[in-house]
Amino acid sequence: MEAFIQVLLTGLALGSVFALIALGYTLVYGIIELINFAHGDLFMLTSFAALTVLNLFDIGRSSPLGTKLVALFLALIVAMIFGAVVNVLIERIAYRRLRNAPRLTPLISAIGMSFILIQIGQTWKGPRPLDVPRPIANTNLFGALPFDVRFGLRDLVVIAVTIPILLGMQYIVTRTRIGKAMRATAQDRDASALMGININRTIAFAFLLGGALAGAAGVMYGQYTGTTDYLRGFETGLKAFTAAVLGGIGNLTGAVLGGILIGMVQALSDRYLSSSYTNAVIFAVLIIILVFRPSGLLGERTPDKA
Repeated sequence: MEAFIQVLLTGLALGSVFALIALGYTLVYGIIELINFAHGDLFMLTSFAALTVLNLFDIGRSSPLGTKLVALFLALIVAMIFGAVVNVLIERIAYRRLRNAPRLTPLISAIGMSFILIQIGQTWKGPRPLDVPRPIANTNLFGALPFDVRFGLRDLVVIAVTIPILLGMQYIVTRTRIGKAMRATAQDRDASALMGININRTIAFAFLLGGALAGAAGVMYGQYTGTTDYLRGFETGLKAFTAAVLGGIGNLTGAVLGGILIGMVQALSDRYLSSSYTNAVIFAVLIIILVFRPSGLLGERTPDKA
């Protein structure tokens, strides 16, 4: 039972990061029905931006707690702004002129942009894995209890930062004026334009939010794993995309649910099977669920848009 509780806590922390990335996929798909394959590699670049900020502070064990918290906060802000700006530029350069093209065309453009970001990452930080400074000590919060379960302070910080961001995203999309414009654009772009909604600005804002989420995920993933590299975005982004599809792509709550489930599945597979089987197990679970729920756990079947 202790081992099972440990796995659930590990899966919750990891799943929170997947949920942040999955929301970026589902935001873009929900509005323009584009699978932004470059999103995972944008997540990788934001982790590099955060790493650059953290290295400026030269954090060590003896560094004051205030310095550590300031470094982590600045890394989070810089990574989110960096991700937002880059994602808006990607939309403007690679996707905007292809909105009315056949669906295969923007998909190929997204794959091409993914390779470009990978090359930028390799040139920026090199091909070798990099250690990420972690300002928060991973003190076991259950250390004083009699059972053998480890849940560190760093794990709690990952969840504590992720939850408000997810709630804020849900509020923006469902309660604000720009959120209503995003939902209207997702339903009918032409009718939204006739009602006075600026389509370009609305779609760009969705990419901005997605990029900011990728930035937050880049920081949290680095703090959770302690490492990053230029290929990290491919595998992690693929798992996050799987989470978005599993929950019902285009559904924000589904993306969060899918992220948590993928995190749980990975933790269970790593613990009870082998990490070498984890990817196969994740996609096997996805296939099984989609056989019975083709639109995902919380997705709804909708007719194709004209």
